[in-house]
Parts: sequence; structure tokens; C-alpha cells
Amino acid sequence: MTRRGLVIGAGGVLGFAWATGALAALERAEGFDCRSVDALVGTSAGSILASLLACGMPVESIVRHHQGAAAHGDPVVDYDEDIDGAGPRPPLPAFALGSPGLLWQAARRPLSMSPIVALSGLVPRGRAAHTGVRRLIGSVLPCDEWPERPQPWVVAMDYQTGQRVVFGRDGAPNASLADAVSASCAVPGWFAPIEIGGRRYVDGGTCSTASVDLLAGCDLDEVYVLTPMASFAYDAPTTFAGRLERRVRRVLTRQLLREAEQLRASGTRVTLLGPGPEDLSVLGSNLMDGRRRSTVLETSLRTSWAALRPESAPRRLRAVPYDIAG
Repeated sequence: MTRRGLVIGAGGVLGFAWATGALAALERAEGFDCRSVDALVGTSAGSILASLLACGMPVESIVRHHQGAAAHGDPVVDYDEDIDGAGPRPPLPAFALGSPGLLWQAARRPLSMSPIVALSGLVPRGRAAHTGVRRLIGSVLPCDEWPERPQPWVVAMDYQTGQRVVFGRDGAPNASLADAVSASCAVPGWFAPIEIGGRRYVDGGTCSTASVDLLAGCDLDEVYVLTPMASFAYDAPTTFAGRLERRVRRVLTRQLLREAEQLRASGTRVTLLGPGPEDLSVLGSNLMDGRRRSTVLETSLRTSWAALRPESAPRRLRAVPYDIAG
């Protein structure tokens, strides 16, 4: 049997919507249930989707819930984006540096961490809480035990050291799934860090948008990577914010490709899917602006299927070096 992995990257509220559409297109194109994968990695918004899948929620139910059209028999999800969502702008941050300890680590070893990680310690400490995320996870996982198969790997960052931490993997700190997902989604400067075992953790997307390299050496035949914050074809935004976002996106895409090369070098076939030009035009520059989530989802359902369908032209280019769809 094919041993398969699934990686869902960071992307905020709109990244969640895009990845939801991409998951539906993936199941339709490849003919497997995303809940049946052998390895499952989620970062930030992707950690929520990975946890829902690991807890047994079908992709079609996630899509319907996001559309506000749950059907009879769908799992009950205690989350309403209009009420529980973060909103398009963060609350007024605290008058304190996010992590003085992280800044000290960056000053001592400036070449040991990326500028994004170092900058996360400089931004003011966020104040928003992840109460909605905790209720969401609690509604699909009534006990504190982690799902067993697939057991999701939830990526966060230690806010003191800047080190990547993978909750759910052997040797990781003990944490409930709700705490781990909340930590993975705690955007520095926006959300308050999550304390687990006496240490503070923040968004895993600060270290890597998807952490694809975690699956290198896991003896997988193929891995599908859905990355809301990496793209392989671009639009041409006219605003300064849009051009800045695309510049950051290109940096994250290069990092993703380096990580995917590590996975491919271990003998695993890698398929990458990111938002294309049409998706980017509706995503805009603020991925936390939930007012566009319905449009983003509907667009992704169509564009992701167009990229992944078996007769799609990009899908025939399997030689170099990844199967890039989108």
C-alpha cells in the first residue's frame, strides 16, 4: 500500500479557507480520504485543519461548515468565525517586547536564526486570546487524549529560544491538542503566547510556513503539501501592501522548496500546491481579514481542482523535481 503524508501550512483566516478548498480538490483528484494518511503535519491555520482531520471530521463537512451550510449528520463544531474570529486587525498590543530572551539569543548568535524569527521577539506582546480555537478542538475531541491515527504533528516555536517544537511527535513537551494548536496559531504581536509546561510558545509559521522537512526519513512514498503562504505563479498587485506581501511570499516559497528538496532526496515524491494568480487576487494582502473567506474558499475549490485534476497540464510535468500544481 502507498504510504502517504499530508502537510498543511500556515496562512491565517484566509489561508484556512484556501486550504479547505484545496483539501476538497485533493480528495477529488487523487481519490483518497485525507483522514487516511500515514503522516499529518499542520502549522498555524494548517494545524487546525490537521487536527479536524485527525479527529475524524470529513473534508466535505469542513467545507460545509465553512460555508455555513452544515448538513444533517455533520459533526457539531463549536466555532463561529464571525464571533470567534480574530478580526482584520489585532487588538492594541501590550507595551512590552514580545520576547527579550529571543532578542538576546539573536544578538549572541545572529547567524543562527532567520530575520523573521528574530523580528518576532521584537514586536510588542500580543493580547488576543485563542478561546475560540480551544472550543473548536474541544468540540471534536471531547477527551484530552491525542488522536492516534493519524496522530497530527503540530508545529510551534519556543518564544525564548526561537527553536521549532513539534507537538505530538516523540520527545515533544506534553500538551493537550487544544493547547498545541493554540500555540501553533499564536501569531506574534497579535495573539498572546501560549504557556505550556512553564515555557511560552507562538506561531510555528514563524520558523517555517509548512515544515515539510519534518517528514524526511519517514519512509513515505508520497507527500502532498498545501501551502497558503507559498506560490508558484503570481499576480501583479498595484498596492504597496500587495507588492510587499508578494515579496515576503517569494521568500517563504524559496524556503519551502529547500525543505521539499530534503524530503524528495529521501526518496519521497512531493506534490506542492499553493495559491495561484486568481487565488492571490482574492486573498489580498491581509490574510486575517475573514470578510473574504467565502470568496477565497469558492475560488480555491475551483482553482485547486483545475491544478490537481488528472488531465491538468502542470500535473504531467512530473520530472522536475516536484509535482508542482498551481
